Amino acid sequence: MVKHIVCFKLAEPTAKLIEETKNVLLSMRGKVPSALDIQVNCDELHSARSYDIILEVLVEDWAALDVYQQDMYHCNIVKKHMHAVAQSSIALDFVVNK
Repeated sequence: MVKHIVCFKLAEPTAKLIEETKNVLLSMRGKVPSALDIQVNCDELHSARSYDIILEVLVEDWAALDVYQQDMYHCNIVKKHMHAVAQSSIALDFVVNK
């Protein structure tokens, strides 16, 4: 299993936009078949170094991560929204040890 984590810092992190963005990310559930599990959480401290939203996606393997990255719903809906609202992002991909 591979976990794909992305932290997003929104350009204008209003409560409304954070909630909307969380819902867009969660909307991949059931629409992106390669994503076995999707978790989304929002920052509560709001410190200067905080990112606003974290996305955690679990996929079967590295090939499934490539499929996820190219999925039409992910690209046309989710990435489009994220590119419009995010100021920056960081990612981490790793094998989950069982």
